Amino acid sequence: MPDRLDSNAVKIIEIMGVSTKSYEEAVDHAVAKAAESINGITNVEIIKQTATVRDGNVVRYEATVKLSFVVR
Repeated sequence: MPDRLDSNAVKIIEIMGVSTKSYEEAVDHAVAKAAESINGITNVEIIKQTATVRDGNVVRYEATVKLSFVVR
């Protein structure tokens, strides 16, 4: 697998993962879902974390991330 720094081109996309348990799991979901259709993800940058609150409790964690992968 080529190193992304050695590549002539790296694509960066932004997506949001969600979880009912944690921000970490929301990030994991974002990466796993993207990996279903994108090969060679090399980096993830967490750019924003938000949450949905109902009746004083967090019911949904949302993590917006940027994913990098080498363009082949």
